[in-house]
Amino acid sequence: MIRHLYVCVLLCLAVGQLQAQSKKIVQSLTGYIRHATTKEPIVGATIFIQSSRIGTTTGKDGFFVIPLEEGSYPIRISHVGYLSQTMTVNVNKLTLINVELVEDTQYLEEVVVQTEAPDKNVRKVELGVTQLSIKNIRRIPAFMGEVDVVRSLLLLPGVTSVGEGATGINVRGGSIDQNLVLLDDAPLFNTSHLLGFFSVFNPDVVRDVTLHRGGIAPAFGGRASSVLDIKIKEPETEKWSAYGGIGIVSNRAGVEGPIIKKKLTMLAATRVSYNDFLFKLGPASISGTRANFYDLTTKLKWQASEKHTITGTGYFGRDVFRLASDSLSSVEINSSSTQFDYQSLAGTVRWNYFINPQLNLNTTAVWSQYRSETSAPDSANQFSLVAEVRHKQIKSDLTIALNERHAAQVGLSAIDYYVQPNALTPGRFSNALPFALPTERAYELAAYVQDEWKLSEATSLLAGLRYSLFLNDGPTTLRNYSPELPRLPGTATSLTPYAAGTIYHTYGGLEPRLALRMTIGEGKSIKVGYNRMRQYIHLVSNTTAALPTSRWLLSNPNIKPQIADQLSVGYFANGKQNEYEASAEVYYKTLTNAIDYRDGANLQRNPAPETDLLQGTGQAYGLEMLVRKNKGAWTGWVSYTFSRTLLTMNGRFSDEQVNNGLAYPANFDKPHTLNATATYRPSLRFSMSFNFTYSTGRPVTQPYGRARINNVVVPIYVNRNQERIPDYHRLDFSMLFEQDPAKKRKVQQSWNFAIYNVYAHKNAYSVFYRYDPRQFEDAFKLSIFGTAFPSLTYNVRF
Repeated sequence: MIRHLYVCVLLCLAVGQLQAQSKKIVQSLTGYIRHATTKEPIVGATIFIQSSRIGTTTGKDGFFVIPLEEGSYPIRISHVGYLSQTMTVNVNKLTLINVELVEDTQYLEEVVVQTEAPDKNVRKVELGVTQLSIKNIRRIPAFMGEVDVVRSLLLLPGVTSVGEGATGINVRGGSIDQNLVLLDDAPLFNTSHLLGFFSVFNPDVVRDVTLHRGGIAPAFGGRASSVLDIKIKEPETEKWSAYGGIGIVSNRAGVEGPIIKKKLTMLAATRVSYNDFLFKLGPASISGTRANFYDLTTKLKWQASEKHTITGTGYFGRDVFRLASDSLSSVEINSSSTQFDYQSLAGTVRWNYFINPQLNLNTTAVWSQYRSETSAPDSANQFSLVAEVRHKQIKSDLTIALNERHAAQVGLSAIDYYVQPNALTPGRFSNALPFALPTERAYELAAYVQDEWKLSEATSLLAGLRYSLFLNDGPTTLRNYSPELPRLPGTATSLTPYAAGTIYHTYGGLEPRLALRMTIGEGKSIKVGYNRMRQYIHLVSNTTAALPTSRWLLSNPNIKPQIADQLSVGYFANGKQNEYEASAEVYYKTLTNAIDYRDGANLQRNPAPETDLLQGTGQAYGLEMLVRKNKGAWTGWVSYTFSRTLLTMNGRFSDEQVNNGLAYPANFDKPHTLNATATYRPSLRFSMSFNFTYSTGRPVTQPYGRARINNVVVPIYVNRNQERIPDYHRLDFSMLFEQDPAKKRKVQQSWNFAIYNVYAHKNAYSVFYRYDPRQFEDAFKLSIFGTAFPSLTYNVRF
């Protein structure tokens, strides 16, 4: 009897122990953190478990995952500029919460540059990554009243451009085509309106902007320098609203709201510019100039359930720029008028499947097209020159929350490229001859894996590996060259034709990514990062600032992909409860198969561009320093960058060398750049901003001497990019008048007054020499914005 009783007691203890163990089954607390009014996801919100002292931050979609045992937990949710929330949550099999944070309208200590957690710059593993919210971009003084996403990036360390009004940006010694620019995952091949004066992104619909210039995640690829990731805001889910603005350059209008409340929402916004009247006010030589653009951005979101979300984004933009008189020597046609007509079309459809608290799947289909047309109306010389690039992509990413120490991600991608370099169609009575360069087809396949591993409380490791494969597809005729001869027009030894659907050449390789963060004290960390990037599509132009009509070119057996290897080391420190931030990063980057051009290269209609292209090596290195004040009535930052970018084109033959095979500065090499931005906000209704920028002048090639031939003075050029234009400096100012956000009104209005180039400094864009048959006169400076530009913009929201 005692033995049976003893067995029963053991069984009861075993059952009790199993029940106790079952209560310790690890589940996950998941959820979304959104803005209480706009319903937009909040990036970088902190979720803190008060009892166990663990926590995390939300990602780009406002989503978070914390592995926890079953039970009841007190949690605190907070973010800079929002009222914190404290609640108790019961974690069971499927625990998903939706939290809406209310903006603290009495909070004046706002983040100037980023919308992340206060100390995320110290705690996050990545380095060389900066995020800007559109709220703070609006406070930066704008040229002609146009809030410009791309222009605001020029205030960050490591970001420059070749000059005012130039297309694109140069990041850490990279050319403009080495930047992957994504609009809700769709790549854009031209990011400017009006030949580079303004960017294509409508500030009314942009949620945030993230620039990856150092630690680039393996999910991104295809470019050798940086990734600019721009996200469109989520449409309003509760009620309909309309907004717009009136400015000197463009007028804006937008609408958003629920089609089916909390299920189906939409957003549509447009900008329209008609600037012809501005040129009619000028001299007769420019009165016939046209410079107009418009764009349309849309977004549709369907929340089928808590597990399934489908989002579609669309963008269309077009520019028409006509010069009253011009000569198109590049296409060997003289014309009394030239018109540039270029447009971008992009769209994405994204399906987010929340499988369970540990697994989240994103699948995206992407379409992007860029088309440029150059034309002349003269009947004798009438023509249309068209170029086109198409990008079709399907990709899928799976996020895996393994446990508290590991967060992994895997993904696949497939891209279909189509490039029509140039095709000229003459008018009915034109003397021009038709021609069409052969189209180019290729595919880019990629797979990647990434794991963020928390080694200890002080050390975290982000390791990733990407493999990309590039396949050239026919139809094409491949030109074969002898290694014993330089590549020049007419030196191809044979031609090999390939039919459509034939893969005739491949490139590929591994792209490792690595980042390590070590905390060395309260609010201080050291980070080390390395990444390799491969680029298979190139923008080729032998001008300093590439025009929208510049030619895109795919890698092939004669043009190798560019490969960049970058090593970065950074020190990050926050002080006085994250009121102040300081950082210093050094980087060294090597570029294999860097691209440059022969003297006098003509790329636009060249059927064999490899005869005008040169490939060699490049190196870029620099120091980036940033000090920022985040809180108080005065906020702002000061950044200094020292950087060098050197190219070496040292082929076997003298025709394939530049500067006798010695290193020379790239066109965008600017050793010193200083930026200072300050915002004074004494109340919720008024703010005043200043920004000052200084940079070393970019390199130029100037005559080394003069020669007189048949009584005509001819310049003699020896080395490339050995001189520089004068240094650049400029001061901007703006004032923003808003209504009190604490008072709810049906109509919200604001005014923005700005002055660009306050002291009217005539910064040189280029230096040129006036040609005279009798002499070679002294140099002249060309200034794009040689005076102060005031502007006034009115914004309204219903």
